[in-house]
Amino acid sequence: MINVEVAAMTPKDIEGVLIVENLSFTIPWSRQAFDDELTKNEFSRYVIAKVNGNIVGYGGMWKVCDEGHITNIAVHPEFRGTGVGSKILEKLIRIAKEECILRMTLEVRRTNIAAQGLYAKYGFQNSGFRKSYYSDNGEDALIMWRDKI
Repeated sequence: MINVEVAAMTPKDIEGVLIVENLSFTIPWSRQAFDDELTKNEFSRYVIAKVNGNIVGYGGMWKVCDEGHITNIAVHPEFRGTGVGSKILEKLIRIAKEECILRMTLEVRRTNIAAQGLYAKYGFQNSGFRKSYYSDNGEDALIMWRDKI
């Protein structure tokens, strides 16, 4: 197992996050989107994962009343399958507990079996679909929820 450090994301981390973002998504978020999340959205909570001082992943959620909505989790392709995603998700769950969030939700591509497995490992369960959710290819999203955070 590699040594992964997970910490709160700050604006100075955006450059490293954009590398992971661009390697992970067909329609990546912009620098401005991340900056807005960190500086203008009081409901957002974002973390980064570092290995040897380099950003290798990140994750975020929005706190909406007593629910947490995971917006994204991404891991650099070279570090997938090494436990980085688990560390990011564990940190988001810890933040949820600290902030009295009672349940969490997310959407994940129907074809992203690896991510679905990660979420299921942490108690997320399938609860439905969003038809044609992803604008890049019209793929459906699986909606997953975890109660009793």
